[in-house]
Amino acid sequence: GCLGHFYSRPENRSFIQEYKIMAIPHSQPGELVDVQPLGDALANQKTYTISKTEDLELIRLILPAGKIIPTHRTPGQITVQCIEGEVHFSAMGQEQKLEAGQLLFLLPGVPHSVRAVKDSSLLLTLVLQHK
Repeated sequence: GCLGHFYSRPENRSFIQEYKIMAIPHSQPGELVDVQPLGDALANQKTYTISKTEDLELIRLILPAGKIIPTHRTPGQITVQCIEGEVHFSAMGQEQKLEAGQLLFLLPGVPHSVRAVKDSSLLLTLVLQHK
């Protein structure tokens, strides 16, 4: 892309190495966020928080094929949208295949687990509960 020439210059290598380990800054209200499929870049990406407020957290969840998130519960409602890949989502006594373009939501406290069948990225929305 546009940064190809930048990446190829030796004097910029330390910047690139530093950038890969930097935390991604959270997006601000009203700011556009790109959640397009990562494609070939998926393998090198890690899970990150897109934004977090007092009431809401948005996470880009990166799951390599074979990764399992064991059964757990969330205190608030969640939505899980598959951006790319395929995961099997288990909740409420059933396992469902979740593929690109599909989403589901769960009410608070519902036990659920996720297993990545293919390298996948998901958009996770958490409604935060306050004690």
